[in-house]
Amino acid sequence: CRRKGMWFQLRKILLCILGLYVAIPFLIRLCPGIQAKLIFLNFVRVPYFIDLKKPQDQGLNHTCNYYLQPEEDVTLGVWHTVPAVWWKTAQGKDQMWYEDALASSYPVILYLHGNAGTRGGDHRVELYKVLSSLGYHVVTFDYRGWGDSIGTPSEPGMTYDALHVFDWIKARSGDNPVYIWGHSLGTGVATNLVRRLCERETPPDALILESPFTNIREEAKSHPFSVYRFFPGFDWFFLDPITNSGIKFANDENVKHISCSLLILHAEDDPVVPFHLGRKLYNIAALSRSFRDFKVQFMPFHSDLGYRHKYIYKSPELPRILREFLGKSEPELQH
Repeated sequence: CRRKGMWFQLRKILLCILGLYVAIPFLIRLCPGIQAKLIFLNFVRVPYFIDLKKPQDQGLNHTCNYYLQPEEDVTLGVWHTVPAVWWKTAQGKDQMWYEDALASSYPVILYLHGNAGTRGGDHRVELYKVLSSLGYHVVTFDYRGWGDSIGTPSEPGMTYDALHVFDWIKARSGDNPVYIWGHSLGTGVATNLVRRLCERETPPDALILESPFTNIREEAKSHPFSVYRFFPGFDWFFLDPITNSGIKFANDENVKHISCSLLILHAEDDPVVPFHLGRKLYNIAALSRSFRDFKVQFMPFHSDLGYRHKYIYKSPELPRILREFLGKSEPELQH
């Protein structure tokens, strides 16, 4: 009798799980906003309890926090890290000093982060430190709705935010090279931005895509958490609502309209954006006529290295790769 009762309870639990599994696709189809939230994950603010106004708390003691306003009702939290050779000089300096510093002879990288977290995410901070040590200014920000930035997330909004920050940098950086670096979902923002810049004939000096996908539909289909990919009508239930929400992040289409040097970095053991999507994007770009006068490089990282989705910054080869691609000699480091 006791065994019968346990079996009844177990069957009830299994039926509930099965009911939920079947109900979720219908819920997502009826409320496409859920899919948008799952793509942006802007409500996931790890690491928690950090004060984004104080980048020095994350070990960035040569970084200034700014706020920019691309539109009414939209405010962006921005970090500007100067090259590490200036870390002593930068102590106690105000925003005006940092803005003026962009006109120095050091190039600038505009970093566009992926979904979830903030500009203060651990792996992001570690990359800023690496790039700063190599002699780059690093400017990064949280899109509207992320971190302490105000506004509602959308693909056009994120792209406009990136355009505003790029123009803000260019207005201060003089003739210094400005490079765009996008990671994961940020690669979608990066190619949207660079396509727009190329169309208005103000391209950046180079584009670097770390762990990129081809487009958001293919990424959603390939994502390891996509437990429904074999569910009947998967496209209709899960992918069409993404498109209907106006979310495309069409890297594969954008690269056909981009005219600047392109470097793709991808780890073979990436569990979030499959390696084959980065390779596929490279193949599309390499065949595109828009790149015929520019370098297009694909840099794979062997799965034995364990860099996965967000640890390529750990590669001891990264300084050489960037130096050779960007054609820049590494400055002497001062500590």
